[in-house]
Amino acid sequence: MKLLRVGTAGAERPALLDQDGTLRDLSGLVTDIDGDLLADEAALGRVRAEAAGGELPVIDDAAGTLRVGPPLGRIGKIVCIGLNYHDHAAETGAAIPAEPIIFFKAPDTVVGPDDTVLVPRGSTKTDWEVELAVVIGRTARYLDSAEDGLAHVAGYAVAHDVSEREFQIERGGTWDKGKNCETFNPLGPWLVTADEVPDPQALGLKLWVNGELKQDGTTAEQIFSVGEVVRYVSQFMTLYPGDVINTGTPAGVAMGQAEPKPYLRSGDVVELEVEGLGRQRQELKDA
Repeated sequence: MKLLRVGTAGAERPALLDQDGTLRDLSGLVTDIDGDLLADEAALGRVRAEAAGGELPVIDDAAGTLRVGPPLGRIGKIVCIGLNYHDHAAETGAAIPAEPIIFFKAPDTVVGPDDTVLVPRGSTKTDWEVELAVVIGRTARYLDSAEDGLAHVAGYAVAHDVSEREFQIERGGTWDKGKNCETFNPLGPWLVTADEVPDPQALGLKLWVNGELKQDGTTAEQIFSVGEVVRYVSQFMTLYPGDVINTGTPAGVAMGQAEPKPYLRSGDVVELEVEGLGRQRQELKDA
């Protein structure tokens, strides 16, 4: 299923994009698309049955003005994996990590897939990163295998891990200052359930800036697979339904390019997609 949330920020309603591309209203069945729903197999079964019946109310967006919000509400935590693509590690001059590099983004960085992204005050090195986001559907702790890790995934989404490189790397401390600026995690448009993604290690990822292709990679380049990432993270913290893992970005970020590096500025337009998971588009503006 392709699950999403539509409406004004903070007042989104749950919806579903059916096989014909028709937007269907789920608000009569569920209160939200969140960890509670993803952990409730009976509730998800009812959604599937109603979707198959074709009787869910249609949401009219003939004018094309309906805002699409983040596809997941009440996110618990966002765990991020750094330097998780061979080609991205190479372009930044970093050694291949022996273990996954973990950092965090706060849930309040999440915005809709087409919402404005704000360039932070004082920023000179705002960068782009297209990523595959994993949404947890079952409580995970001390998992034994990558296969078990995949079994705890409810679905997948497109994430834009926007980063400010000076704040991240040159200002001391951890990476978090450069990762948690306002609007720095557009998510969506859809949460695609895991049954529709048979192999998360065979997905293409692309990103364009002002129409120019910058990133063109595949999850086959990941150093640590999706299942292994979930297993690994579960050794250090409990993952709950509704938690999100951003699994890293392929080569092509601004930081990895020749001087003068083409960091993002107000007025730039970024578009990105992950195969089968939809597309995002953001215009940047100064905070």
